[in-house]
Amino acid sequence: VQLVESGGGLVQPGESLTLSCEVSGFLPDSYGIGWFRQVPGKEREGVSCLPSRNGSPYYLDTVKGRFTISRDKAKNMVYLQMNSLKPEDTGVYYCVADSIRCSYYYPWEWVPGFEYDYWGQGTQVTVSS
Repeated sequence: VQLVESGGGLVQPGESLTLSCEVSGFLPDSYGIGWFRQVPGKEREGVSCLPSRNGSPYYLDTVKGRFTISRDKAKNMVYLQMNSLKPEDTGVYYCVADSIRCSYYYPWEWVPGFEYDYWGQGTQVTVSS
């Protein structure tokens, strides 16, 4: 499985950006998929994910109401629509998939020592005036 992100860039505060993640190879429906981000000097944080089973998407508290995650299985694509961007949204955004994460017992978060199954190469998002 390969995950390839695109859509990052430089935007001003308040503007919007949509990230795309192309999924190649066979990713079972049992996998959760979503986005992490990382700022230099800080731990990676789980931004949003879609659970493997029918259920509500997860959003980091600081992006709720501004970001929307979606998936087009026919096109093997996952998207992150980001509105009302803030400077603190700046970072490298990674598309990630895992067989157990994005669930009630295994939340979408950075856990030292736990290796998520698949990562993309990342795309830079910079929010600055």
